[in-house]
Amino acid sequence: MRSISALLACVSLLAGSAAWADSRIFIIANQPDGYGVDQCLAKGEKCGAHAAQSYCQSRNFAQASSYRRVDPDEITGSVPKESANCGRSGCGEYIAITCQR
Repeated sequence: MRSISALLACVSLLAGSAAWADSRIFIIANQPDGYGVDQCLAKGEKCGAHAAQSYCQSRNFAQASSYRRVDPDEITGSVPKESANCGRSGCGEYIAITCQR
């Protein structure tokens, strides 16, 4: 009887962790578009929620659970250095959008 209870507990834990496993963080370049959406996303303001939601839905995810500015030092792997030729603000800035199914 104890083994059945332990088995059920393990199955419920695995089922719960599987739901959390179906999320993904997308790192995208912050590109000023003239509409201010980039600033909304970078600052995590409420006005960026629709843009983050649309981004997730375009990649077949149900919702955006969070979005924020990310420092290039936080990103593992190769991130291009800020170019000296960049003539606009926001060069070298990145946004992390967490999407869930």
